[in-house]
Amino acid sequence: MDFDALFGLAGTVAMTGWAALILLPRHRLVVAAVRDGIVSLLAVAYAALVFVFFFRVEGGGFGSLAEVRTLFLSDPVLLAGWIHYLAFDLFVGVWIATRADTLGIGRLVQAPILLATFLFGPLGLLLFQGCRAVPVSRSRAGDPA
Repeated sequence: MDFDALFGLAGTVAMTGWAALILLPRHRLVVAAVRDGIVSLLAVAYAALVFVFFFRVEGGGFGSLAEVRTLFLSDPVLLAGWIHYLAFDLFVGVWIATRADTLGIGRLVQAPILLATFLFGPLGLLLFQGCRAVPVSRSRAGDPA
């Protein structure tokens, strides 16, 4: 199995999802294709790698940093870890985008948050949470406070 090729394919698949999420109209079919299609495809790839290779790593586990390091010395488990990031970050990106739409947060504000989520996962989520905390009158522009 060519793990480098799978790495490239997983990245391309995830990038397609991010591009659709950021650049395309937020139609329900686009959201469903990213969330239910691309994220699920990545999750299946992750599950296959974990079920086949995880328990083959001698001395690997989650009990210590050394055990985790040992796990990630295995290319297929390292690839599974990378796909884990790709899948979860994209899932969180879909949640942020749909929630931001509901809250009336514009796409120009969403784009850097989604980019941060793609690149740095939890940092993008933190930015979105901060954006939600800012008291901005979006839907009640004409209502007196």
